[in-house]
Amino acid sequence: MSQIINISTADIIHSLKLSSQVPGLIEAIASQKIIQEAAQKAQITVTPGEVQQEGDNLRLAKKLVKAQDTLTWLEKHHLSVNEFEESVYNKILAQKVANHLFASQVEQCFYQHQLDYVAAITYEIIFDDKDLALEMFYALEEGETSFPEIARLYILDPELRSTYGYQGRRHRKDFRPEIAAAVFAASPPQIIKPIGTAKGVYLIWVEEITQPQLDESLREKIITELFNSWLKQQLDCIEIITHLDSNSLQPDKELLKLS
Repeated sequence: MSQIINISTADIIHSLKLSSQVPGLIEAIASQKIIQEAAQKAQITVTPGEVQQEGDNLRLAKKLVKAQDTLTWLEKHHLSVNEFEESVYNKILAQKVANHLFASQVEQCFYQHQLDYVAAITYEIIFDDKDLALEMFYALEEGETSFPEIARLYILDPELRSTYGYQGRRHRKDFRPEIAAAVFAASPPQIIKPIGTAKGVYLIWVEEITQPQLDESLREKIITELFNSWLKQQLDCIEIITHLDSNSLQPDKELLKLS
């Protein structure tokens, strides 16, 4: 017979407090209230048909093909059908508010920050020894070795070694500042002279640099960035009052004594 453990709402709240997750949870709740207020002011609504369509998309993304699959997933996440529909409604509402506020600003933002959306595909090896990194750099320039051969020798992480230090497609903000300048000044395909940082000495192969195109994906990304920035500003300007039991949050005076 399996053991039964009872977990109450109070247990969950207490665990959230202990794991320092309450501030993030409170911020998420406050954000939703801000979005609802903005939607009300702009007379933005969400139709049942939109909720149904987005719900179907989410179930498809989560591979919840059968009705029982959906019910099992809902049970696992302690959601009723109405609560699931409410979460879908909130997601659509946030998207509509974001588009209402910032869709007209996308082109201006794109052209003002176009350099930020240039992307590079790179491979990286981090050395502890600058002399060794320089030695490998010159060996590459002379054609005495290849980047994959160096990666196999000097990348310790097995998964990263198997891809020869592949970093994927990243934008300027995703690189350390001292590295970004060199990467985006390169003429791919090109090896960059080793760059020393606090983390180590980087040997970087720049495979490709792509200029941004204002397609639908980037348009949505810009709207999301503008919306998140706006939401943060709104949160900074309000006072949030919670009604959680604070008795358990009183500090232990002995614990806080300075030695």
